[in-house]
Amino acid sequence: MSSTVKMPPTTPQWEDLLLASQPQPVQLDNIKTQLDLVLMALEALAGIGSEAILQAASELNLEALVKDRVDLWRLRQSNPKRKSQGGRKKLDVEEARALVLIICHLAKQHQELIRRAVALLEQMAEQNREPHQAALLGDYLDAFNNTYQERMEDGDNISPDVLTQLALKLAIDLLFYSSPNGHRRLWLALLHRS
Repeated sequence: MSSTVKMPPTTPQWEDLLLASQPQPVQLDNIKTQLDLVLMALEALAGIGSEAILQAASELNLEALVKDRVDLWRLRQSNPKRKSQGGRKKLDVEEARALVLIICHLAKQHQELIRRAVALLEQMAEQNREPHQAALLGDYLDAFNNTYQERMEDGDNISPDVLTQLALKLAIDLLFYSSPNGHRRLWLALLHRS
């Protein structure tokens, strides 16, 4: 009888995300939160859903770590700042690495849209106009703010201005994560912020 458990892929990108030591529980909580926020921004900007995330997992041979919608939901619920109805699980380092690769894969697929959003943001800043006055940015900010308020425990207590700044920062971050070494950038940012 053979085992059905798959091992994570051994690819140059996967190997780029190694750790010298296991993160502390507090660090893992911060990593979970950051990964969920970056995914939330990508969802709001590019309009992706769980199907696109699962398709990316399949394309990257990460089905062993993200098999289906339930697995994905549990990974997302591992964010300690999410409103939860149970199902919360511990995120392990392999799952974090998988999410990093999935996020960067999706960011690359939507790089043109991300670039357009960041270029619009720069243009609006040069013209001293509010970002939401550009349709693309306005739609993104509305989607991000609504999703954040719906999913996060502090969603009702955080000001719209703070949420807007967070969303804009995440859009800029996504541009970096869509680059050829985006997975390294995201991984290092997660470790630095944690």
